[in-house]
Amino acid sequence: MLYVKRDAWGNLERVEPAPFAEMDGELVADSQEAQAWFANQTVESSLLQLKQSDLDMIRVLEDLITALMQKGVLRITDLPEAAQAKLVGRSRARDALGGAHSLINDDEDSGLI
Repeated sequence: MLYVKRDAWGNLERVEPAPFAEMDGELVADSQEAQAWFANQTVESSLLQLKQSDLDMIRVLEDLITALMQKGVLRITDLPEAAQAKLVGRSRARDALGGAHSLINDDEDSGLI
């Protein structure tokens, strides 16, 4: 048995294996509605993980571009104007936050980078 809370339109808002204070109904665990809820939760979780991974990769790419420019392999003018503007804008934003330039400070301290 699953315990549920529904929104004003009858859609599942929360599903738990144990009763909870705000619950307003029950579902059998193998119901199609319960299975759809859990499938949707899995998809949402995967999308959140992918979004976080994208944010992490953006920072990796920024640091890579910076390293290539510092080594003289790449000039900012080699990039399209839109990319130049985005990189400069992000660099200014980081500077305004106190110069958070390194990708992961903890890794540098531990010798991983």
